[in-house]
Amino acid sequence: MSATRAAAPLAAFVLHRYDWSESSVIVDLFTRAQGRTAVVAKGAKKPHSNLRAVLLPFQRINVTLGKLPEGEGASDIQTLRQAEWAGGLSMLTGEALFSGFYLNELLMKLLARHDPHPALFDAYAQTLPSLADVDELRVQSALRAFELTLLREIGLLPDLALATLTLQPLKPEGLYALRPEAGVIEAASDEAGVPGAVLAALQVALARSQLDALQQTCALALPALKAQLRALLHYHLGSTPLRTRQVMHDLRTL
Repeated sequence: MSATRAAAPLAAFVLHRYDWSESSVIVDLFTRAQGRTAVVAKGAKKPHSNLRAVLLPFQRINVTLGKLPEGEGASDIQTLRQAEWAGGLSMLTGEALFSGFYLNELLMKLLARHDPHPALFDAYAQTLPSLADVDELRVQSALRAFELTLLREIGLLPDLALATLTLQPLKPEGLYALRPEAGVIEAASDEAGVPGAVLAALQVALARSQLDALQQTCALALPALKAQLRALLHYHLGSTPLRTRQVMHDLRTL
């Protein structure tokens, strides 16, 4: 009988970590193959642990996981057997750092564990470098594009090319709004709406998984889109405010 094959490494990013014991931490990983996964990294807090320099946010890593032995914790937590840096992005700084933590908080609060979303993982990896762009318009467009991708992946975004109640195509020159319970509707006269042509283009980019095109289209109606997506996310997140968003607001106020 052949020996059991070792588990294949998983592409992953660190979303969050917290203490588990004097020497170990629990890490929430966003993996391409398994979705959001909690692992225990034994000995990661020790001064000479190789994991200390690897388990950092916004760094793509390859991890090998195993099950946590019975009696040592929750049944859905796996052990981290190995983690290696996979190269790529330098550490985010300044406002880009807060934008990155904002994306991580969205994933932590909206993704169920062990629910894979490979397309979302790829969009996250592609979005991170955009957060360090010196052009604020591109940064905001990248954030909106990721929010749209996330909402679509978890089934909370209606078809943006159709009026939700009638299923009729949008008028290109019409102005529309996204509502949590009504979907795409005509915008009220006193609010900034998104042109139907822009929403239709967003839908095409989403369907084709074309993140670059999605970001460019978001830039065409950024203020209105930002306000509507913020309201939509707030509805689905519940009453608890996003901590990173509040910190960014407070810093800008100061």
